[in-house]
Amino acid sequence: MPLYRLAVALLAPFLLALALWRVLRGGMSRTDLAERLGAGAGTPGAIWLHGASNGELASARRLIEALRAGIPDRPLIVTCNTVTGRELVRGWALPGVTARLAPVDLRWALARFRAEWQPAALVVLENEIWPNRIVTARGPVIVVAARMSEKTYRAWRRFGGLARRVLPHVDRLYPQDARSGERLRALGLPPDRLGEVAQLKSGVAQAPPGPATLTAFRAHFPRPATLLAASTHPGEEEIVLDAFARARDARPDLRLILAPRHPGRRDEIRALIAATGLPFAQRTEVPEPPPDCAIYLADTLGEMPLWYSLAGVTIVGGSFTDRGGHTPFEPAQFGSAVIHGPDVANFADAYAVLHQAEAAIEAADAPGLAHAIAALATVEAQEAQAARASKTLAALDDSAAVIGRIVADLKDRLPG
Repeated sequence: MPLYRLAVALLAPFLLALALWRVLRGGMSRTDLAERLGAGAGTPGAIWLHGASNGELASARRLIEALRAGIPDRPLIVTCNTVTGRELVRGWALPGVTARLAPVDLRWALARFRAEWQPAALVVLENEIWPNRIVTARGPVIVVAARMSEKTYRAWRRFGGLARRVLPHVDRLYPQDARSGERLRALGLPPDRLGEVAQLKSGVAQAPPGPATLTAFRAHFPRPATLLAASTHPGEEEIVLDAFARARDARPDLRLILAPRHPGRRDEIRALIAATGLPFAQRTEVPEPPPDCAIYLADTLGEMPLWYSLAGVTIVGGSFTDRGGHTPFEPAQFGSAVIHGPDVANFADAYAVLHQAEAAIEAADAPGLAHAIAALATVEAQEAQAARASKTLAALDDSAAVIGRIVADLKDRLPG
């Protein structure tokens, strides 16, 4: 822990200089910077809930609502690391819920934040286990849907003393899957602090797009011929584009919606698409694709329900590299058949039951992905696989009951 504090303290001047530069360039507002440094008036006695960004917070909305309903005398301060995540929560306009950027993991920034909010408890989502934030907490610390991949576990093991110092400060940890729980116990979480598996993303129900919007896009994106590459990362777009070109040789009517995890990579991805020679358009520049558009770069946030609704087949991103794969629950909710890569560690249990039910297809590379696309060429094949996926994943969803137990657990631990 002393080494961690020293490292953070040494990095702080450089990070602050970078933040000031972003303010001067217009990439960050003064208010954003002040929030990251712990400033801003607050309401004492709040419950502090923290998640990294949009995906974590969207999955936790039902937990947030349950905390407000179950512990109504405690306001909720929700923090995250991104402006888009903050605006997502603000857009919900939930009574008693305030959203802001999280203070950086420096003791003086955390002290400023706590002086205003005096949080009675800290609820942490997934893998946002910041050492100073956890160790200096003055109330109970609950970690929900904790995720610990094999790669992250190996990294933490290199600093085993840090993990053994931090994890005993966690009062209860609900892992995202059993393997994550075992790894966190091996790192130093006391066995009696380990709770049941909590998979919040299994219960996320996203609002469908408006009928008018869906109708306008459906004219260009007929569902049986439309593929969605959802939440892709660096190194995956090349695989998807190669496979799409191969599949399109046999089916010239195929369309691809490419929705990267981080839209800020749009210029890099646009260059990759241009290299294919296929006609394409970019959502932020062309709100509706032209008739000859083969590839549509969906470089926006908050529109995934529209893309899922249009696609007969979804290629799940994060699974063709070493990022553990993204959720199969969202495409299944919208009736889109699922193809994924070999790395699905983040949702290993869900993908295991999907394969038992023949409700998902795994592809290792571009030729394999093209073959999987061909196997789902018909409406009947797409709808049958999507129906099996929806039924299989619904049987896994006990998130409502788990959320109720988490709220009761925290309520019992609160002072007074």
